[in-house]
Amino acid sequence: MSVPGPSSPDGALTRPPYCLEAVEPTPAFFKIFRQNQVVLLDTLEQEISKFKECHSMLDINALFAEAKHYHAKLVNIRKEMLMLHEKTSKLKKRALKLQQKRQKEELEREQQREKEFEREKQLTARPAKRT
Repeated sequence: MSVPGPSSPDGALTRPPYCLEAVEPTPAFFKIFRQNQVVLLDTLEQEISKFKECHSMLDINALFAEAKHYHAKLVNIRKEMLMLHEKTSKLKKRALKLQQKRQKEELEREQQREKEFEREKQLTARPAKRT
């Protein structure tokens, strides 16, 4: 089995296999280095956008859950309002009936007073007419 790279007589590697000999920085080296940096930055930006998208999906899910909660509250409020409307309608009808009953009783009392007054008027002594 062969060991990559040069080795010393005792079997240890003198340098890692990936290590380059002294590379002189040339304009071509800097151009390649710059291109690699651009690729790396683009990849990093894509990963960040994916992360933000996932995070925004969590926010959207939370918003939908909150919307569902408030929808349920609105449904309950609507039910309560309908119930209160029914109760107020019934109370208004009852109040109208009571008012009509009181007016009727008041009218009957007034008619009774008039009858009693007429009866007493007829019962009072009157001087007899002379003929």
